[in-house]
Amino acid sequence: MAGIELNISCPNVGKGGLQFAIDRDAARAVTAAVRRATDLPLLVKLSPNVADVRPIAKAIEEAGADAITAINTLSGLAVSADRTRAFLGNTYGGLSGPAIKPVALRIVYEVAQVVSIPIVAIGGVTTLDDVLDFLACGAVAVQVGTAIFADPELPVRLGDELRAECLRRGLSSYGPLIGTALPKRTGAASAKGAEYRP
Repeated sequence: MAGIELNISCPNVGKGGLQFAIDRDAARAVTAAVRRATDLPLLVKLSPNVADVRPIAKAIEEAGADAITAINTLSGLAVSADRTRAFLGNTYGGLSGPAIKPVALRIVYEVAQVVSIPIVAIGGVTTLDDVLDFLACGAVAVQVGTAIFADPELPVRLGDELRAECLRRGLSSYGPLIGTALPKRTGAASAKGAEYRP
């Protein structure tokens, strides 16, 4: 095993079903517990279903995570064909794929401004442009999730395309592409409401 990706969006039964990922103290505690249990590289996956992800990301870093994965699915709902009930047995389910990319970009962008550990982006990656967008927002690597079901070779192709793009730009690695869209100074979180101006 090369490492562990800890999905903290699972419900904490001991706290009434609270997700570890939406509570800073719970996120810190579960990360620290796993860190004590293993020396393997530990990546902790963030939930997008929070008002301000930055304090949670910082707590995860302080608890000993080696990297952060951003993001898990967004909470969604589907309605049955006859519109008499929720379609899913658990009522709510995870929305993934290209629809969540703007949210994933925002979270990577915000988290990259407050942590010093690497960020691995996931959320709607289907093209080289998606990879370049996530790198520009501070990710050091990307994962392919939903799209791999339709195209299992996509990650290899994206790696080849990124390599070719670096050569086209005269770069020996993609390092210079990381963080190019980040502000010079830490900006306000989107939770402050700046993105909802009338």
